[in-house]
Amino acid sequence: MAQFSRLEVAQAMKETGMIPLFFNNDIELSKKVLKACYDGGARLMEFTARGDFAHEVFGELTKYAVAELPGMIMGVGSVTDAGQASLYMSLGANFVVTPVLREDIAIACNRKKVLWSPGCGTLTEITRAEELGCEIVKLFPGDIYGPQFVKGIKGPQPWTSIMPTGGVSPTEENLKGWFDAGVTCVGMGSKLISKDIIANKDYAKLEQDVRNALAIVKAVR
Repeated sequence: MAQFSRLEVAQAMKETGMIPLFFNNDIELSKKVLKACYDGGARLMEFTARGDFAHEVFGELTKYAVAELPGMIMGVGSVTDAGQASLYMSLGANFVVTPVLREDIAIACNRKKVLWSPGCGTLTEITRAEELGCEIVKLFPGDIYGPQFVKGIKGPQPWTSIMPTGGVSPTEENLKGWFDAGVTCVGMGSKLISKDIIANKDYAKLEQDVRNALAIVKAVR
């Protein structure tokens, strides 16, 4: 069951402005990545469940976060149906992120008051997601749409909260473009937790990179 309410999760997303995205099927390596992100100041992690037995890794990571990383909000991404959403919520997911808008996932998450963020690519999809109770919409893939799309959405719908994922990098130019356009927060995966960092197990660099990215977000807002 979720430790944090959907409003608490939404507030943390707004306050920190960044969610690291990560998947690996090695539990011990994943714990070290999570710890490095936490020590760097991140308070949310989207575990992008894209591999076999990913739920087993997530369950162990969530237990680790509860025991060792106070205030860390664990969520799951790449969720494709309500059954999968329910499985991860039973393992402690505090938020559920999906690549597409699916009403069955909305119903499953709303029933348990868990924040869900669907991948949307049109104003119609965004509006429907909000009608279904979505607090923060995921713009995906972000690099296809870009900050101008966000700016266009915020014109007629200034109340819409948007989180781009894909096409976000930890540079001042990139992050300033997104936040100037009006995003609430950003999701950042391989541009932050790179293959080199994982291959070299350079967790100190990851911790510093997360700290730097959060500092840039704070500065450009």
